[in-house]
Amino acid sequence: MTAAITLDHIQKSFNGHQVLKDVSFSIEPGTIVGYIGQNGAGKSTTVKIILGLLTQDAGQISLQGRILDPDDDSYKQHIGYVPEAADVFDALTAREYLTLIGQLYGMTDTAAGQKAEALAEIVGLGQAFDRRITSYSKGMRQMVLIIASLLHDPDILFWDEPLNGLDANSVLVVEEILQELRNRGKTIFYSSHIMDVVQKLSDRIILLNNGTVIADGSFSSIAANADTNLQQLFNDLTGFAEHGEKAKAFVDIVTEAADHE
Repeated sequence: MTAAITLDHIQKSFNGHQVLKDVSFSIEPGTIVGYIGQNGAGKSTTVKIILGLLTQDAGQISLQGRILDPDDDSYKQHIGYVPEAADVFDALTAREYLTLIGQLYGMTDTAAGQKAEALAEIVGLGQAFDRRITSYSKGMRQMVLIIASLLHDPDILFWDEPLNGLDANSVLVVEEILQELRNRGKTIFYSSHIMDVVQKLSDRIILLNNGTVIADGSFSSIAANADTNLQQLFNDLTGFAEHGEKAKAFVDIVTEAADHE
């Protein structure tokens, strides 16, 4: 089976600081991968390189067996992307925005509009579909971004903190959507700081620390202790065991003035 995503010894530096040191992995189709790490570990840099928004300093990337060519962006037709923070055209309605996105992927305006409206109805945006996005809540805007990433039926999804702003019911729906997409052969590259969700959804977890992959496999295979959870494993592997001390020191300073009154 041809791998959906292959990274081979990827390196990237900014102003002399090496963000990605030697990142290699290969992901099979029909897999949900949780890509996790501390802030600054290189997660977003990895995704931006795959999407062609940045160029690696060394190494090679292939999607669906095809080596990426920076001068040929046709592979992006097969990719859906939800960034952690995205600017949406607030002056447009959801119908106008999603129709535009569909057209950028080669859909007709009629097909894009009809498909977007059907998807919006299912996730509770139907009544607001023709309202300007500027009136939307954070969760509603996030759902528009999720629909935009799926409108053209991509083979590979890159979702960065996709649950931002969603209410509890919407989170459940999106989790089920991810699993259904996986069951239909889609590959999902998923990044989040919500460890219990990553643990629950991921077939495979890749942990990045200081620009290097330090763990790669199913949760059960990388967890040395059967009683641990992903958050504790994350802390153990990244060497972060100071949360209690940091919290106490923080609150000590917060309450210091009141204690001296």
